[in-house]
Amino acid sequence: MVVGVVSLVGPWGCDQVAGWLGGADADFGKRPEMPAAGADERENARPDATPEAEKTGQALEMTLEMNSAEEAAPRNEATALAGAALTPRISALTEAQRDEIVALRRDLHAHPELGNREVRTAGRIAAYLRALGLEPREGVAKTGVVARLNFGRPGPFVALRADIDGLPVEEATDLPFASKARAEWQGEMTPVMHACGHDVHTAALLGVATNLMALKDDLAGEVLFIFQPAEEGPPEGEEGGAALMLKEGVFRPRTPDAVFAFHTYAHLPVGVVGITPGPAWAAVDTFHVTLKGQGGHGGRPHLGVDPIVLAAKAILDLQTIVSRAVDPVSPAVVTVGAIHGGNRNNIIPEEVTFEGTVRTHEPATRARIERRMRQVLDGATLEEGASYTLRYHRELPPLVNDRALAASVRASLVQSVGAGAVRDLPPTTGGEDFAFFVEAAPSVMFRVGVSSPKHPSGPHPSKTFRVDDASLAIAIRALNQVSVDRLLTPG
Repeated sequence: MVVGVVSLVGPWGCDQVAGWLGGADADFGKRPEMPAAGADERENARPDATPEAEKTGQALEMTLEMNSAEEAAPRNEATALAGAALTPRISALTEAQRDEIVALRRDLHAHPELGNREVRTAGRIAAYLRALGLEPREGVAKTGVVARLNFGRPGPFVALRADIDGLPVEEATDLPFASKARAEWQGEMTPVMHACGHDVHTAALLGVATNLMALKDDLAGEVLFIFQPAEEGPPEGEEGGAALMLKEGVFRPRTPDAVFAFHTYAHLPVGVVGITPGPAWAAVDTFHVTLKGQGGHGGRPHLGVDPIVLAAKAILDLQTIVSRAVDPVSPAVVTVGAIHGGNRNNIIPEEVTFEGTVRTHEPATRARIERRMRQVLDGATLEEGASYTLRYHRELPPLVNDRALAASVRASLVQSVGAGAVRDLPPTTGGEDFAFFVEAAPSVMFRVGVSSPKHPSGPHPSKTFRVDDASLAIAIRALNQVSVDRLLTPG
């Protein structure tokens, strides 16, 4: 049986905890007090949710928690005791670097860079690692940085990953360190922002590296620190991200026994963490359709083939794929996010283009949607004498957390932040390229709440996304405890 000693909380959930943002007083290393359960617990519920639905959700949450507890029960007792013995030191070490880590994170936030262009960011990471006494390797997957820490005794091999890139979003917060950066993206100048928390991921992993250096006499095995570029995707025509790191052999010569990462979550308050055993993030596909008709005069449409009308019909019919061709218990999304066609009000254009995304968790559903999409486009064009091209690209695999490893991670999170601050979260239809690491080795990604009750964050990703600095301590302590507990596990 595992007993929680300290407390923590993670991403994608709800609760409110006093925090501080932009310079307010807060205890960086202290566990925040958890509020009483109530309306805030239902932050993600539908506004029209019935009491019966809420009871069902509560029952499901209780079932998930009991299942997770049962899965975590077999955790090695000696390992748990050894990890618990290091918990106070992890907290103290994290508190000792508070000011430095907060300053680093704010600097990264003020200077975001886009995928495959994170030159300044990589330079800061490498310099920080060198100052710790490590020997970083730069230029991995273009702008990534990796470093190894060997504890000098045989033991597990653990990899810890943080993504480092920003997004083409213009920041709209009142933070004194808000991004004013601009960069070229796809041939155009665009604002750049850390709108998804990658600055937090990077700073926290450097904080974990600092702590593990101080704890090295107590540990065995080896840790690989991975600072990954281009998680949000490389520029068109370039390779990048986790897939390129693996292609270049980032794990060689040995595949890790476990790979861990966390993600910020704006819908959880600072002080709370969350985990999803099994399917957690969705597979991500993109599609681009070009419908070709016959242009003509808007006053004589019978003499042409109007691709705008055909596109409208096709887009509506695509929405029936999920509602009528996919098993209702299999999560799926088909979204058309952009459409372009024509340039005058009285001219029927020759062609219309539209593009969008597909999200699924199951391989069979993924394949069925792509097949049905072609059938819909066939039906929309053939009888009208039109034609189409479809470019369908499978961007990311689903992120499926290793269930056995997730049970162990959950126990570590309880040890770090307390059982009341750990949430069992449902799968999301968001995508995350950590999924490539998941395919290569047993892996788990958990989530860390970052929203302040005084300054609530906008969603991921958005121009109003913001992070309570107090979440840095939570993230460092949590990831540190997860990695330490694994490193203490006999090989």
